Amino acid sequence: MNAPEPAFAAPWHAQLFALTVHLNEAGVFPWSDWATRFGGTLKAHGLNKDLNGGDDYFDAWLETLETLLTDLGLAEAEAVSAMRTQWEKAYLETPHGHPVRLR
Repeated sequence: MNAPEPAFAAPWHAQLFALTVHLNEAGVFPWSDWATRFGGTLKAHGLNKDLNGGDDYFDAWLETLETLLTDLGLAEAEAVSAMRTQWEKAYLETPHGHPVRLR
């Protein structure tokens, strides 16, 4: 018997999806607003390459969520950018197979 295909290619895809659904269900934003914004981001990203549901798809998802939360006044663009930079630095400095941690 074959194991089913995973629903998400990477754990962070699932976490990002769950966070977005949670914020919607908590009333932070209506799903229709999310869908319109995400569609626009996908269209913009899709002009340059084919999106396959992997990292490129979820990079667009993350960009949309960050922008939406900033537009709603729930996140500051500078803070989001700084956090992204910190995570990237931590990721690049973490040995393969070890958990990524912010300092």
